[in-house]
Amino acid sequence: MHNVKRVHLSPEAIAAKKLREQSKIKEYLALTDEVVAKKKSNDWSRDTLDLTTRILRINPEFFTAWNYRRNILLSGIFPERYRMTHPKVYWIWNHRRWCLENTPSGPEGNLNGWRQTNWDREMFVVDKMLDADSRNFMAWDYRRYCLVNMPVPRPETAELAYTTRKIEANFSNFSAWHQRSKVLSSLWASGKLDSSKSREDEFELVRNAMYTDPNDQSVWIYHRWLIGGGDDKAILDREIGVIQELLDEQSDSKWCMDSLVHYKRLLLKNHSSSLDVASLQSECRELLGKLRVLDPARQRRYEEIGKISYISVVQRYSNDNMAFLNVQGHRPFNISFNIASTLAVAGRTTTA
Repeated sequence: MHNVKRVHLSPEAIAAKKLREQSKIKEYLALTDEVVAKKKSNDWSRDTLDLTTRILRINPEFFTAWNYRRNILLSGIFPERYRMTHPKVYWIWNHRRWCLENTPSGPEGNLNGWRQTNWDREMFVVDKMLDADSRNFMAWDYRRYCLVNMPVPRPETAELAYTTRKIEANFSNFSAWHQRSKVLSSLWASGKLDSSKSREDEFELVRNAMYTDPNDQSVWIYHRWLIGGGDDKAILDREIGVIQELLDEQSDSKWCMDSLVHYKRLLLKNHSSSLDVASLQSECRELLGKLRVLDPARQRRYEEIGKISYISVVQRYSNDNMAFLNVQGHRPFNISFNIASTLAVAGRTTTA
């Protein structure tokens, strides 16, 4: 395990440890043989259900036991769902889903109420799991499944408030940021939340997170989601200014530099007609050069970003000039080559 010092055992202690392990293996193999034998004999009893419980507590990855357990439950036995002693095993989460989807019908006239009780209990379990480990992505995924399939849906605004609490408790909770983006996208698409106002609120929230921990990538990824394709130049300019101020304070912040390059490339891509392209390219080149030194493990990535930026500018100039020539009635010859040559003469072919 991480951060646990290795203990050097004596030969006697090693021998004793091996004997204990052999005893456990012998017990497990005997239990496995018993479960397989009962499965072959179509034993659907409560005692056999308890047997599957024992073996799954030893080995929660034993998928045959999970399937056998399901068949026993379908025969009419439907006890409390398997307790979460192994919170990061796919088979356990899959089994909980299966239990929810196969809950027996409730009393006549109270079908949804009966089922809703089960779903509410599952949400309570998920809340407890995320209190114990707020970044357990399996629990977050299961939470989304429950929210979508509940007989009586919960208000999405309640889930938005939940993500706020999780994020404020730990800005580094990428799963909570991701869940928030899902909820906001749905609220904006349905018109239940004013996208312009709430987006500004989100920028304020993420700025606080940036200044709290500039090195936390989850915050920057969420910020890029808010920016999107960079169609709004005013927002781009404003956020570039905010990040530049932070970089002035944190001069070695990799994510500040990386984000500035990303957003300035969006400016070049979407709003080049109103910009000093050469100056913006020069700024990108300078930032990429610093990133190559600061983050040598990703040096090739920064080099490729520079190449792509240069090619995109050449292609955009080419397309603009071709459109102009077409309007003027001229034959559009190899503009890309001429633009590249012009930039080379001007000394601008350095990656940006």
